[in-house]
Amino acid sequence: MTNTPTHNRERSCIACGAKASKADLLRIVRTAEGISFDASGKLAGRGAYVCSPECFDKARTGRLSHALKTKVSNEEAQVVAQALQAHIQRA
Repeated sequence: MTNTPTHNRERSCIACGAKASKADLLRIVRTAEGISFDASGKLAGRGAYVCSPECFDKARTGRLSHALKTKVSNEEAQVVAQALQAHIQRA
């Protein structure tokens, strides 16, 4: 077995387009239960990335729905925004 470096794929923020590694971005995921913030980055489901809560606020109108391929309600977006803020405050 050879020692080959692993490929670190970059993700893009859906609001501003900033590129960063997966660990440096915040993941929003669509699962069968609905839309939620994925702090681990490992939940199964369609994901979208934002670089900050401010970018989430920019994206929540149309870009988030487009990226997740579903309609995101205001209530779901509010719950995700609160989870993002709580995660940022803990970090």
